[in-house]
Order: sequence, then structure tokens, then C-alpha cells
Amino acid sequence: MRARLAVRISPADVGSRITVRTRYHGPEASVTDVVGVLRAWDDGVLTIERRDGTMRSVVQGDLVAGRVVPTAPVRARKPRSDRPNRPNP
Repeated sequence: MRARLAVRISPADVGSRITVRTRYHGPEASVTDVVGVLRAWDDGVLTIERRDGTMRSVVQGDLVAGRVVPTAPVRARKPRSDRPNRPNP
């Protein structure tokens, strides 16, 4: 069974966290994925803010698939190595 690729996002999803698969027009044509918050959808160009704060522009005509995804999970903090170990009572 093959998965069906579909674009299930629209300009109404601005402000939502999304994932898109888009055509990549580099030396070897392929696809690439972008995950982030859809900040704008103007004149056929999507602006997506990635987790690291960088912005990525994607031309609507290059979309292969897209959907709204849940917000990123909160990750547990790692214990700091500079804290002394406390003995168990």
C-alpha cells in the first residue's frame, strides 16, 4: 500500500504548526521537509518559522504534501552536571 500525499493546509492555518514536503530544485531534483509555525501565506509563498527561529519561504506550487501537526512536546530538562549529588534520605 502506498501513502497518498496531499496538501491539507491553507492560508487559514497561519499561526499553526505545520509540516510540508516540497520539491527541491538543487543539482539533483528531490524533496525536502520543513516543520515549523506557518507565519504567513502571501501571494503563493508560505513563510515558515523553524524551531531554531530561522524563516523558510516555500512556493505554494512546489508543495508535495502538507498538514497541521500538534505543538512540539516539552522535553524534560537534563540534570546539570555542576550540581552536587545529593544523598538519598
